Amino acid sequence: NFSISGFSTQQHLPSTMESLNMTKSAFSLSCFCMLLLSYATVMNPVFALEDCDFPAIFNFGDSNSDTGGLAAAFNWTPPPYGETFFHKPAGRYSDGRLLIDFIAANLGLPFLHAYLNSLGSNFAHGVNFATAAATITPPLFILPVGGFSPFYLDVQYWQFDQFKNRSQIIEKTGGIFEDLLPDEEYFGKALYTIDIGHNDLGQAFFSNMSIEEVNASIPDIINRFSNNVKNIYNLGARSFWIHNMGPFGCLPYILVSFPEVAAQMDSAGCARPFNEVSQYFNYKLKEAVVQLRKDLPLAAITYVDIYTLKYSLYTEPDKYGLELPLVACCGFGGKYNYGSVGCGGTVTVNGSQIFVGSCKDPSVRVNWDGIHYTEAANKAVFEKISTGEFSDPPIPPRFACHRKLD
Repeated sequence: NFSISGFSTQQHLPSTMESLNMTKSAFSLSCFCMLLLSYATVMNPVFALEDCDFPAIFNFGDSNSDTGGLAAAFNWTPPPYGETFFHKPAGRYSDGRLLIDFIAANLGLPFLHAYLNSLGSNFAHGVNFATAAATITPPLFILPVGGFSPFYLDVQYWQFDQFKNRSQIIEKTGGIFEDLLPDEEYFGKALYTIDIGHNDLGQAFFSNMSIEEVNASIPDIINRFSNNVKNIYNLGARSFWIHNMGPFGCLPYILVSFPEVAAQMDSAGCARPFNEVSQYFNYKLKEAVVQLRKDLPLAAITYVDIYTLKYSLYTEPDKYGLELPLVACCGFGGKYNYGSVGCGGTVTVNGSQIFVGSCKDPSVRVNWDGIHYTEAANKAVFEKISTGEFSDPPIPPRFACHRKLD
């Protein structure tokens, strides 16, 4: 036996038989790990997919995903909007981040700038065409006279068409524009996200249409939606991430505005008739997605069940560490803290002007201003989305370039 720097072969070097046993054990462990991975791949095909490495996101929608479009076109969001994450108004109708912000971050991309925001915007990794109050169908009453955005889905498609063409002409001039606009190849490789439809129902109900009349209008709304998806596809889009509609009958502004229907409540305190309309919309949307997969053979279309996730915020808020789901965090008056004076406004009480600010702790609340969700609610929904459990096919956003195989 010899020793090097105090190392004794007798004490520290394993025998040939021991070495063989260690090698066999390592081999067995390796085989077991490979078998486990193979089993996981069979049981959950997601394990076999590669990340799509989306270089950009192009988003279409309404206030659920508007990152500054309507605010840039009309009036910027006032305080306390944006206070939780951005610490100032950020053009979003929430106290902080939206679902689209969490999706972008999850894909390793920067937050999307609004197409309509001409100040400080960088479109190198995508564009947001969504605006709050946007509809799928042409609005009957548009801002500033009415309550709906002039930038409905057709217009958002036209803006995308123009952006795609003009951005490449401008980018080729070089200089600063090279860093502010997407490369041409990004349009075919990007993720196209769509979240819209809520305001079509709102417009119908506030026009005094009955439940039956609203339901009868839904097939035409969905048909227009499908036509826009086809148009975007024809411009080179291939990967679509489509959200269905949340529970319309759980929003404080609906419960306050339609008390006679709101009286037909479910166990969560939501207006059952309005939620049934949301569910019918989603049923027709799911049908449309199935047909779109047939009509657009090169497209990967993921349908995301937002309704189930958001409804769970009302039925079991404790599960998410949330409370008072039907009460607006930022508002004033009544059972739902929603009235004639909105979030960020002022109200006179006993001769004194009072600023309508946020609740004590938005991080434990579901509804932000009577219409929109808090960052906490958006984060809770995204964490479920990121598992792929609520998507068809069952994949998270980073795999959304993979087509569903029937």
